[in-house]
Amino acid sequence: MLTRRTLLAGASLLAAPVAAPSGARAQSAPIRIGEINSYSAIPSFTLPYRNGWQMAVDEANAAGGVLGRKIEVISRDDTGKPQDAIRLAGELLDEQKVDLLAGGYLSHVGLALSDFALQRKKLFIAGEPLSDALVWEKGNRYCFRLRPSTYMQAAMLVEQAAKMPAKRWVTVAPNYEYGTSAVKWFKALLSAKRPDVQFVAEQWPALGKIDAGATVAALAEAKPDAIFNVTFGPDLTNFVRQGNTRGLFEGRFVASLLTGEPEYLDPLGDETPAGWLVTGYPQDQVETAPNKAFIAAYKAKFNVLPGMGSAVGYALIQSIVAGIARAGTLDTEKMVDGFRGATFQTPFGPTSYRAIDHQGTFGAFVGKTAVKNGKGVMVDWRYADGAAYLPTDEEVRKLRPAT
Repeated sequence: MLTRRTLLAGASLLAAPVAAPSGARAQSAPIRIGEINSYSAIPSFTLPYRNGWQMAVDEANAAGGVLGRKIEVISRDDTGKPQDAIRLAGELLDEQKVDLLAGGYLSHVGLALSDFALQRKKLFIAGEPLSDALVWEKGNRYCFRLRPSTYMQAAMLVEQAAKMPAKRWVTVAPNYEYGTSAVKWFKALLSAKRPDVQFVAEQWPALGKIDAGATVAALAEAKPDAIFNVTFGPDLTNFVRQGNTRGLFEGRFVASLLTGEPEYLDPLGDETPAGWLVTGYPQDQVETAPNKAFIAAYKAKFNVLPGMGSAVGYALIQSIVAGIARAGTLDTEKMVDGFRGATFQTPFGPTSYRAIDHQGTFGAFVGKTAVKNGKGVMVDWRYADGAAYLPTDEEVRKLRPAT
């Protein structure tokens, strides 16, 4: 585990993509990636994400691409709707003749794209969708997922939450696949470590439509000792504002998924509640060589600090370059085999795709919230390597259909 005080100062710089051979092969057509994401629906995350993958593509092509060919990304906006994502995926495959699909933000959109990839027998590399069903219950041969899942991030929070004296818990999560998956796993993992805990109330606001006052009142009425929060974006901001106003968080432990990510923490500003246990990304506090190199390049290109989305977009392209290089071909079936077990560099350090379930070992930072100079920040953080928060192969075999 990395901590702020014991960073791996000797970590290698972000690895350069595979260099191209000389000659006619280097002049061949580009490798085309069909990328789909919720740009208009969730711009706070997806626009930094787009910056990240654009930077990675530029770096890859400057180094000669992969298999002697440049990379070209053809991007589409799914507007946060599964039906739009499926339609666009078909257009990318049939009209644009892309070699593989990538992207996704919302979990239900990611699941729709994964099912489409299975039907069409085309590779889909999911960057952001966090539902565990993507690699377990509904996992298939053609889908890989980069980010740490709801199971993994819940396990990171439970590790500390289980040590707290709190017994009466309430939960609040958006009412769709990501929220239900996160709550399911947090309950299961915490109860396994602490059989004495009780979950005494749940709130399931519609994504993007939270009635924060009513939600806060309902949670307070249950008289909890602790809260598990899964809201994000504008829903999180509204929830925090009403919770602060009504004193919901006073004297209560809060564990909160994703809240430490700059895209969701920055809008809270001086309203950031202190002491929440969160997963996130403390950006330029992380002084490993890979992260420092990433931040320097990103700031030079975009003149801002990267967000979590930026790191995801960058790592997504790095993973695709590594998987294709390992396969040595663009044949889909051989690419699947190449991606299984592929290792690649990210701003957080080396990451792999597990062969058994196609889950990435990309990690997250776990720490507490605080306010410094009127801004929400992460403090007392550590890096949680995703590989340490995955179930065993035996457990995965019970969850995932054979593929």
